[in-house]
Amino acid sequence: MEKNTNYKTRLKSINTFVLDVDGVLTNGKLILEGSGEITRTISTRDGYIIRKAIKKGYNVCIITLGNSKMFEKMMNYLGVSDIYSLAENKLETLNSYCLSKNITLESVLYMGDDMPDIDCIKSACIGACPKDAVPEIRENSDYISHVKGGDGCVRDVMEQVLKINNDWV
Repeated sequence: MEKNTNYKTRLKSINTFVLDVDGVLTNGKLILEGSGEITRTISTRDGYIIRKAIKKGYNVCIITLGNSKMFEKMMNYLGVSDIYSLAENKLETLNSYCLSKNITLESVLYMGDDMPDIDCIKSACIGACPKDAVPEIRENSDYISHVKGGDGCVRDVMEQVLKINNDWV
């Protein structure tokens, strides 16, 4: 489906959500613990929608520059098994993931917030970002959430897909 069509029209073709972590699932702030562990918080609303989407048969993938075993454990708890940490080239990782799952970019919604995400934002069927994404990401996104990163922006966009596909209830 062509990028110049309204993003709402393209929501129906989405069966895969690919998400960045810091600035999307989190507010982008890190808490450095005395133990050396880095702590992040995510919205329970985002957690709920991720679990619901997986139960409804959608693919959910995480592609991040970060590397947190605690975060991976949380995502595994929600049902996410496709987690790519330390992904220096996110587009290459996205293409590799799609190939391994036999998914086309025409069925992918990618949500990111900063410059490492720009190629994925441009390549996915729908490129989305939180309200507080950097200007270049907002300019290249098909959908800008009214919600900031870490505050439920993932819920905002995933709920739209589930509702348009009659998978909400």
